[in-house]
Amino acid sequence: MLRGTLIHPEILNSLARAGHGSRVLIADGNYPFTTGSNPASDRVFLNLTPGIPLATDVLKVLLTSIPVEAAHVMQPQDGLEPPIFAEFRELLGHDISLQPLGRFEFYEAARSQDTALVIATGEQRVYANLLLTIGVIPPPTK
Repeated sequence: MLRGTLIHPEILNSLARAGHGSRVLIADGNYPFTTGSNPASDRVFLNLTPGIPLATDVLKVLLTSIPVEAAHVMQPQDGLEPPIFAEFRELLGHDISLQPLGRFEFYEAARSQDTALVIATGEQRVYANLLLTIGVIPPPTK
């Protein structure tokens, strides 16, 4: 049994094989998981039932396991910011700013060969898609 917060074997395997610059997509329940992401990426379908798990639940756990250097969100066409963006900011902290992309730009970014992992959630809030770029772990200081 693992002692850490993240214990999902497929997600752990994918993250262990990813590295600096690799991307992880946390997708809401409306996201086109197959056509809107890299065909070679690993896919984990956590969407158990509508609303479970939330995209923010997945983000909380991922942040215990990987450093994040960038975060892209899907910006609605009307330019209004969905409430979930504030939750993403709170979880990511002050060092990571959300970088908005239009819907089709977001799909194109998620289709990049750098997208190593797609996690499907049961999130029902719209525009609850987050594309994380994995950062680096600095060497220990003496």
